[in-house]
Amino acid sequence: MGAHDIRNVALVGPNGSGKTTLMESMLYVAGAIGRKGRVLDGNTVGDASAEARARHMSTELSAASFTAHDLRFNLLDCPGSVDFLQEMRQAVVGVDLAVVVVEPALERMITLAPFLQYLDDKEIPHLVFLNKMDRSEVRYRDLLDSLRQLSARPVVPHQYAIGRGSELVGYIDLVSEKAYAFREGAPAEEIPLPEEYREREQAARTEMLETLADFDDDLLELLLEDKRPSEEQILADLRKTLGADQVVPVFLGVAEQDKGVRRLLAAIAREAPDPNERAQRLGIETDGPPVAQVLKNSYQPHAGKLSLVRIWRGRIEDGMTLSGMRVGGIHRPFGGQSEAIEAAEAGDIVLLARMEEAKTGALLHTGDEPPELPVPTAEPAKPMFAFAIRPQNRADEVKLSSALAKLIDEDPSLQLEHDAELQQTLLWGQGELHLRVALERLLNKYHIKVEVAPPRTPYRETIRKGTQAHGRHKKQTGGHGQFGDVKIEIRPLERGAGFAFENKIVGGAVPKQFIPAVEAGAREYLKKGPLGFPVVDVGITLFDGQYHTVDSNDLSFKLAVGLALKDGLPRCSPVLLEPILAVTISVPSAYTSKTLQLVTQKRGQVLGYDAKPGWPGWDEIKAHIPQGEMHDFIVNLRSLSQGTGFFDWSFDHLQEVPERLQKQIVEQARQAAEG
Repeated sequence: MGAHDIRNVALVGPNGSGKTTLMESMLYVAGAIGRKGRVLDGNTVGDASAEARARHMSTELSAASFTAHDLRFNLLDCPGSVDFLQEMRQAVVGVDLAVVVVEPALERMITLAPFLQYLDDKEIPHLVFLNKMDRSEVRYRDLLDSLRQLSARPVVPHQYAIGRGSELVGYIDLVSEKAYAFREGAPAEEIPLPEEYREREQAARTEMLETLADFDDDLLELLLEDKRPSEEQILADLRKTLGADQVVPVFLGVAEQDKGVRRLLAAIAREAPDPNERAQRLGIETDGPPVAQVLKNSYQPHAGKLSLVRIWRGRIEDGMTLSGMRVGGIHRPFGGQSEAIEAAEAGDIVLLARMEEAKTGALLHTGDEPPELPVPTAEPAKPMFAFAIRPQNRADEVKLSSALAKLIDEDPSLQLEHDAELQQTLLWGQGELHLRVALERLLNKYHIKVEVAPPRTPYRETIRKGTQAHGRHKKQTGGHGQFGDVKIEIRPLERGAGFAFENKIVGGAVPKQFIPAVEAGAREYLKKGPLGFPVVDVGITLFDGQYHTVDSNDLSFKLAVGLALKDGLPRCSPVLLEPILAVTISVPSAYTSKTLQLVTQKRGQVLGYDAKPGWPGWDEIKAHIPQGEMHDFIVNLRSLSQGTGFFDWSFDHLQEVPERLQKQIVEQARQAAEG
């Protein structure tokens, strides 16, 4: 079976739209399974992990390979929750078509924006499947209008609904102008086109043809001459414009009842681009040694590491070496199961076993150097939520490190940070749900239970005024003693200056060889000031001191300057500083007002907001928000925006903590240190 006989398809869309149910229905009507499972029963081919089945939702990518219409379908079911959006991004770069599964509810349409935006940005051909049409009382043309407001590409209805909600009858195929009635457990049956729909059908068909004519001069000429184009020409135009990501065709049905699914499969077989077309459009030379791209890694209890790959070029055989790794088996995925095969050709999506060093997004190749192929890649997502974690059982620390490395290999949108200053290990992700699922996976797969807490904030302290201080360290023991004496001036510096040391010793009151020890001692002491936090924006001037020709040494002067600072800093009006983040928030315009209120509730300062470039109906808000208020910000933001809002952030500056909060923070830090 060559690349022309393969269809690589991803199912994408918001959580709850019915992607896994659609995948189950496609497998069933294609004869790949004899009995359909249900998400609520936890027995579908997709969502095979314990975490997905416990939540009745997709938490990771599922893949299934099957045959239909004499073609090989490689179907990738992507999670719909925004917490797992990176999983979708990494998968769709390796397919040739995305089916965007949509709930026909106008108030939920805005949740499509992140999916459509990404597909458009990566120029990935995609169509829409309006699912659950038996539950919608919304007029079909209103659903189409709503889709058009969100899509950067022209939305073209391929079908027109007959009836709606519980009165849904079937659809009109706008290419053939034939009407079909849905049948329970059977293919749709052709019926006479209802007269009351003829005017609507004509208007929708004209709109479809006029849109296609924008990309085909021959079709435009026919329309201008009032000539009727053939079905073959219309289908050819649909296939060409879909493959070029110029239009977004719309289909409809009820996946749970297999309604419209057979027609969708037939349309994909007939109109979707094949792998060769996609490769050529990307500018990938199809002749040459094998190259595959890793779309997803997973670790299975008995099979070890499995890498889901898209073969962009060449033939991959079991046992061959790719990027210095020996292929330990090739498999066709089918949910939690797989079928071993000997080899796979260009255009296919398969599992490769034992590719231990393969990273998500990486190219696997036979040469010494990776080839320069223009394959699409998914940029890493910036983390927005973190837990401080530690193993419940201290004996699991080594196991935990190894298990977390595997989790991050499976899901690169997880990140691990070891904070030496605050003595905490942070697990970063895309949201609370994302991390909760990761920790459940840690328990289910590796039997490691961890304790979690909100991350501690890296507060700093500084001083408001200066003073002079004296420190003397004197210790006499048998033999040489210890002696160091310093007089220093402590002064505040402007915000962001850090630390400055100045030597104004004259006459050798402190010998030159001990000056570096004084500076080092000052730096060391300032790691924890009178409020219990590192001290910043402070200048130290050494202007006098004493030494002993026998007893003075570096350690003595380090200890002496520490005593001087211990005495002087509390007299300099110490004040607590908190890190302030520059945050750029993206949210649908309907939720801008609530988001501005949220920023204010988090002690933030709104710097301004405007329309988000390239995102119709979205705003971009710029703000300064204290880091200590950011832990659950993404949770609150998604709660008020139907799970659509997101943000980017970076450290901006340090700012004084309001006096009412300072005592509380200092006391909490003291108690934590004592604990």
